[in-house]
Amino acid sequence: MLPTVSSLTISQLIAQLIVVRTTGYLFDQQLQYPQWEADSTKLRHLVQTVGVGGVIFLGASAAEMALKTAQLQAWSAIPLLMCADVEEGVGQRFSGATVFPPSMALGAIALKNLPHAVELARQMGSVIAQESRAIGLNWILAPIVDVNNNPKNPVINIRAFGEDPVIVTALTTAFIQGAQQYPVLTCAKHFPGHGDTDLDSHLELPRIDHDLARLEAVEFPPFQAAIAAGVATVMTAHLDVPAIDPHEITTFSPAVNRSWLRDRWGFEGLIVTDALVMGAIVDRYGNGEVAVKAIEAGADLLMMPVDAIGAIQAIQAAVESGRLTRDRLEASVTRIFHGKQRVCAAPMPVTQALLTSTIALPEFSDCATEIIRNSMTVHHPVRSRLTEEKWQKSRQSLILVDDFLSCPFLTRTAPALVHCRSQGYSTQIIEANTDLLLTSSWRSTLLQIFVRGNPLRSNAKFIHRISQWLEFLQRSDQLQAVIFYGSPYVAAKFLPTLIETVPSVFTYGQTVEAQAIALEALFQSDRSGEVGKEGMFA
Repeated sequence: MLPTVSSLTISQLIAQLIVVRTTGYLFDQQLQYPQWEADSTKLRHLVQTVGVGGVIFLGASAAEMALKTAQLQAWSAIPLLMCADVEEGVGQRFSGATVFPPSMALGAIALKNLPHAVELARQMGSVIAQESRAIGLNWILAPIVDVNNNPKNPVINIRAFGEDPVIVTALTTAFIQGAQQYPVLTCAKHFPGHGDTDLDSHLELPRIDHDLARLEAVEFPPFQAAIAAGVATVMTAHLDVPAIDPHEITTFSPAVNRSWLRDRWGFEGLIVTDALVMGAIVDRYGNGEVAVKAIEAGADLLMMPVDAIGAIQAIQAAVESGRLTRDRLEASVTRIFHGKQRVCAAPMPVTQALLTSTIALPEFSDCATEIIRNSMTVHHPVRSRLTEEKWQKSRQSLILVDDFLSCPFLTRTAPALVHCRSQGYSTQIIEANTDLLLTSSWRSTLLQIFVRGNPLRSNAKFIHRISQWLEFLQRSDQLQAVIFYGSPYVAAKFLPTLIETVPSVFTYGQTVEAQAIALEALFQSDRSGEVGKEGMFA
């Protein structure tokens, strides 16, 4: 039961604007990012005593998350918004649940068959909503509706549906419609459009110099479609966009929050900031000023301030000084309560039966598999090194990764390892920072490359390493076949340089399911009729 907004004190109103971050794990020693994640004592204080409005989670199993969210709701006098960045499925963040390939895989399918891609996007939204509800999440921080038209984009990249605003608009609408069949809030991000940037806003402030006509033609349509589809929340980006506001960062811009979203487009839902810990803004203004400026500009929810208590105190001081008013706070909390009324019904008790009847159902996995298969490309030349006798001897599989410790998909049972060993390949994992040990002793080499855009760190060094390995293996006539997992941009850079007789596979996914499907395609693609040159494996 929600109280009336007018009955709340100023401090209670302010607390409802704050979304704090924690882990889904149950025990403090499992914190993976202690500088950002509240431990159990601090979290209980924030939820039970301070009365924050929401929590964002990262990490744990789906079962642990169900227990954690139930405990937090029990502590809170006012129901909480519970959210996570589950753009690629609940399993992307919480193990055991369904994992989808990156959203750009749907964009690839749409280039060939838009109606089919739209249906898959609708199914994907539905699956993510159902699994989110089962573990206590009521707010999905998806879909990404940015139009990623810059291949060098380090922060959006393959998280977007694609480069064509028409396709992105269609898939955005379908995803939201699929998710909103269930009591969850969705989120269109990152307004006014983070797709054509080459800086990472976690670290620096990107600038977009396009004029208004270009923004209205490319960046804006997916957001307008999301609002028309009933999206509950819009997340703003930390950007410098002079065509909209020549004086303020978009996070702090009344033109962005009020003039465009509220006045021109009639958006009545919640406006949420991107994470306020991000270097693009907090390094410029500090924790308290960031919070006050965002509320002044029209934001309703403050995502992940560096110091939640400090942010609350700064907003309280702004009210006391007259910089902010109670009416301004009540307007946001009224919208927050409207959202909570939609999704914060009494939670079902967490039971094994509930989880096993909702999480990772076969039909959910089938949807993910269909997206993987239909977005994958396979090149199998008529004369293939996979079938020639010379290439059946002294076989090795080299697996190139940026950072092995950040590769949860390369477990000891991962198909990239196990399947290749079953085919008679020795296997070796090589990191980007590993000194190259290029040897001229001949080996028939299958090169498996796991690469995608990495927020918070550049992959330029890794791409250079890929170039070195491909150049060496081809020059020494050791390259038998290549699989790229992840980035179509990196694959497109290197696949045209391969010798004609080298077969190749590209898949958007990096999960064990994507690995199994890609390897199956590679080793079975010589069968007559299964795949044509540059064709799609089905």
